[in-house]
Amino acid sequence: MWQWKPAPEKWSVHEIIIHITDSECNSFIRARRFMAEPGSGVYGYDENKWANNLHYHQQSTEDALELFKWLRKTTYDLIRMMDESTWQTATVVHSENGVMKFEDWLRIYEEHIPVHIRQMKRNLDAWNAAGRPVLV
Repeated sequence: MWQWKPAPEKWSVHEIIIHITDSECNSFIRARRFMAEPGSGVYGYDENKWANNLHYHQQSTEDALELFKWLRKTTYDLIRMMDESTWQTATVVHSENGVMKFEDWLRIYEEHIPVHIRQMKRNLDAWNAAGRPVLV
Protein backbone atom coordinates (compact mmCIF):
# COMPACT_ATOMS: atom_id res chain seq x y z
CA MET A 1 0.00 0.00 0.00
CA TRP A 2 2.89 2.37 0.74
CA GLN A 3 4.00 2.18 -2.90
CA TRP A 4 0.47 2.52 -4.35
CA LYS A 5 -0.55 5.75 -6.10
CA PRO A 6 -4.20 6.78 -6.30
CA ALA A 7 -3.47 8.23 -9.78
CA PRO A 8 -0.37 8.40 -11.98
CA GLU A 9 0.26 12.08 -11.15
CA LYS A 10 -0.30 11.55 -7.39
CA TRP A 11 2.27 10.46 -4.85
CA SER A 12 2.36 7.25 -2.86
CA VAL A 13 2.69 7.30 0.93
CA HIS A 14 6.31 6.25 0.46
CA GLU A 15 7.01 9.21 -1.83
CA ILE A 16 5.27 11.61 0.54
CA ILE A 17 7.50 10.52 3.42
CA ILE A 18 10.67 11.00 1.39
CA HIS A 19 9.36 14.37 0.15
CA ILE A 20 8.69 15.53 3.71
CA THR A 21 12.31 14.82 4.59
CA ASP A 22 13.68 16.54 1.48
CA SER A 23 11.52 19.53 2.31
CA GLU A 24 12.83 19.50 5.87
CA CYS A 25 16.40 19.49 4.52
CA ASN A 26 15.59 22.66 2.60
CA SER A 27 13.92 24.09 5.70
CA PHE A 28 17.03 23.32 7.77
CA ILE A 29 19.16 25.47 5.43
CA ARG A 30 16.57 28.23 5.04
CA ALA A 31 16.24 28.71 8.80
CA ARG A 32 19.99 29.11 9.09
CA ARG A 33 20.09 31.62 6.23
CA PHE A 34 17.53 33.74 8.07
CA MET A 35 19.72 33.75 11.16
CA ALA A 36 23.24 33.81 9.77
CA GLU A 37 22.78 35.63 6.46
CA PRO A 38 19.62 37.75 6.60
CA GLY A 39 18.62 39.08 3.20
CA SER A 40 20.28 36.21 1.34
CA GLY A 41 18.62 34.12 -1.32
CA VAL A 42 16.95 30.75 -1.00
CA TYR A 43 15.67 28.65 -3.85
CA GLY A 44 12.53 26.77 -4.63
CA TYR A 45 12.69 23.32 -6.16
CA ASP A 46 10.55 21.15 -8.38
CA GLU A 47 9.30 18.53 -5.94
CA ASN A 48 8.03 16.25 -8.73
CA LYS A 49 11.46 16.23 -10.40
CA TRP A 50 13.02 15.45 -7.02
CA ALA A 51 10.61 12.53 -6.54
CA ASN A 52 11.35 11.13 -10.00
CA ASN A 53 15.05 11.92 -10.38
CA LEU A 54 15.99 10.98 -6.84
CA HIS A 55 14.15 7.65 -7.07
CA TYR A 56 11.97 8.17 -4.03
CA HIS A 57 10.56 4.64 -4.13
CA GLN A 58 14.06 3.22 -3.77
CA GLN A 59 14.90 5.29 -0.69
CA SER A 60 14.38 4.08 2.86
CA THR A 61 11.41 5.61 4.65
CA GLU A 62 12.91 4.56 7.99
CA ASP A 63 16.11 6.49 7.25
CA ALA A 64 14.10 9.45 5.96
CA LEU A 65 12.01 9.61 9.13
CA GLU A 66 15.11 9.47 11.33
CA LEU A 67 16.72 12.26 9.33
CA PHE A 68 13.52 14.29 9.50
CA LYS A 69 13.40 14.00 13.29
CA TRP A 70 17.03 15.09 13.60
CA LEU A 71 16.63 18.04 11.23
CA ARG A 72 13.43 19.24 12.90
CA LYS A 73 14.86 18.93 16.41
CA THR A 74 18.11 20.76 15.67
CA THR A 75 16.23 23.56 13.92
CA TYR A 76 13.82 23.78 16.84
CA ASP A 77 16.75 24.02 19.27
CA LEU A 78 18.31 26.78 17.17
CA ILE A 79 15.04 28.73 16.99
CA ARG A 80 14.78 28.62 20.78
CA MET A 81 18.12 30.46 20.95
CA MET A 82 17.06 33.24 18.54
CA ASP A 83 16.99 36.75 19.87
CA GLU A 84 13.91 38.95 19.45
CA SER A 85 15.47 41.18 16.80
CA THR A 86 16.08 38.19 14.52
CA TRP A 87 12.44 37.18 14.91
CA GLN A 88 11.34 40.68 13.95
CA THR A 89 13.81 41.60 11.20
CA ALA A 90 15.25 38.52 9.52
CA THR A 91 14.26 38.01 5.89
CA VAL A 92 15.36 35.95 2.93
CA VAL A 93 14.62 36.35 -0.75
CA HIS A 94 12.90 33.24 -2.08
CA SER A 95 13.31 32.53 -5.79
CA GLU A 96 9.56 31.98 -6.21
CA ASN A 97 7.93 33.83 -3.30
CA GLY A 98 10.07 36.95 -3.06
CA VAL A 99 10.96 38.48 0.31
CA MET A 100 9.95 36.27 3.21
CA LYS A 101 9.98 37.05 6.92
CA PHE A 102 10.98 34.44 9.45
CA GLU A 103 7.35 34.14 10.56
CA ASP A 104 6.33 33.36 6.95
CA TRP A 105 8.85 30.54 6.81
CA LEU A 106 7.75 29.18 10.18
CA ARG A 107 4.06 29.16 9.21
CA ILE A 108 4.79 27.31 5.96
CA TYR A 109 6.76 24.58 7.71
CA GLU A 110 4.27 24.35 10.57
CA GLU A 111 1.47 23.65 8.07
CA HIS A 112 3.46 21.39 5.74
CA ILE A 113 3.35 18.13 7.69
CA PRO A 114 -0.40 18.21 8.51
CA VAL A 115 -1.14 18.78 4.80
CA HIS A 116 0.79 15.63 3.91
CA ILE A 117 -0.68 13.60 6.75
CA ARG A 118 -4.12 14.36 5.29
CA GLN A 119 -2.78 13.38 1.85
CA MET A 120 -1.57 10.02 3.22
CA LYS A 121 -4.96 9.49 4.87
CA ARG A 122 -6.70 10.15 1.53
CA ASN A 123 -4.42 7.53 -0.07
CA LEU A 124 -5.36 5.02 2.61
CA ASP A 125 -9.05 5.81 2.21
CA ALA A 126 -8.81 5.38 -1.58
CA TRP A 127 -6.92 2.11 -1.12
CA ASN A 128 -9.61 0.76 1.22
CA ALA A 129 -12.48 2.06 -0.97
CA ALA A 130 -11.08 0.25 -4.02
CA GLY A 131 -11.74 -3.12 -2.40
CA ARG A 132 -8.13 -3.82 -1.49
CA PRO A 133 -7.31 -5.39 1.88
CA VAL A 134 -8.57 -2.97 4.52
CA LEU A 135 -5.78 -1.23 6.38
CA VAL A 136 -6.10 0.86 9.52
